[in-house]
Amino acid sequence: MRQVLARAIGGLAVIGLVAGAAACNSSSSSDDSASGNCGYKIAFFGALTGSAANLGVNIEQGFELAINQYNTKKGSKCIEVTKFDSQGEPAVAPGVARNLVADKKILGIVGPPFSGESEAADPIFEEAGIPTITPSATRVSLSANGWKTFHRAVANDDSQGPAAANYIKDVLKAQKVFVADDQSAYGAGLADVVKKTLGSAVVKTDKTEADGKQTDFSAVVQRVVSSGATAMFYGGYYQNAGLIRKQLTAAGWKGVLLGGDGMKDPGLAKAAGNAAAVGTIVTCPCSPPEKAGGTFVADYKKQWNVDAGTYSDVAFDAANVFLAGIDAGNTTPDKLNTYLSTANYTGIANTYKWTQTGELDPASIKVWAFKFDQAGNTIADQEIKTS
Repeated sequence: MRQVLARAIGGLAVIGLVAGAAACNSSSSSDDSASGNCGYKIAFFGALTGSAANLGVNIEQGFELAINQYNTKKGSKCIEVTKFDSQGEPAVAPGVARNLVADKKILGIVGPPFSGESEAADPIFEEAGIPTITPSATRVSLSANGWKTFHRAVANDDSQGPAAANYIKDVLKAQKVFVADDQSAYGAGLADVVKKTLGSAVVKTDKTEADGKQTDFSAVVQRVVSSGATAMFYGGYYQNAGLIRKQLTAAGWKGVLLGGDGMKDPGLAKAAGNAAAVGTIVTCPCSPPEKAGGTFVADYKKQWNVDAGTYSDVAFDAANVFLAGIDAGNTTPDKLNTYLSTANYTGIANTYKWTQTGELDPASIKVWAFKFDQAGNTIADQEIKTS
């Protein structure tokens, strides 16, 4: 996976916001201080500004909540939050990544959230030996690069793509499907899996520009209408998808728009208009955030004055996996990375155990379908099969 905030000045600016001091104070346990388990940093790397910043902010806030709660339990500012704004852009990500790895107090990274920026930044993190846990980057090939520091906390598109196709076939029972994508690493990869799974039901395909780079989709809309398709799957993000839905509705098309987790954001309804967005289906390799365990739902609302969004709960868990490793004395990136190779952590959204390639254990794979309602929110529809 990558709106409403201004782009960082100069395009490569890093937001290095510090949420606390570096070391435990006298109120923290002497064991923690003596063992050196304080005074380190965990970083968020992802979009805080740019065309799909809503998704990045959801993730960052879940990540930051976990560290805030950890520090409160310690009675100190033990672990420091550091944020790096990639804008979700593959062209920007490498420069930001190099700034991150220069900070030798950073032990682990929650992110990158999007597949394109992951392809660009993860080689830099791999070379530096800093472990990453992405809460949302789903492109299948990310785990095929031999990166030892890569960990994915959700299912990849080999699960999400078939699940979306199964929903189209089994729930919508659509016999004619139009598939388009935004040519991004995420969007094209997901659309390719959907096309492969649907086979001859795909009557036409098309491409759009990347998110935020196109506003007139009239050519695509005309092709959808003329194709006779009753369903359109779009591989891309919420801003483009919202504009496509708006223009499809204006053209009188009565079919259903579907997409993946990059479209699971109220920003789609804002771009489309709530009335046009109603009934749009999005899949996500995540559970409904309102079903998260413990006190997470209430805690998130209290901290940020908004409901938890897409992947907020997964990011909360990812941060807590790192924190558990640090508590166990893994206070170098290399030791923390080794810890992740054997971790079996039960969080508030899922259980996290990784294969040798950094994929989530197949036993923990899940994909849900969500539907946009009249208020512009996504409501859980059903869990769907992935094969």
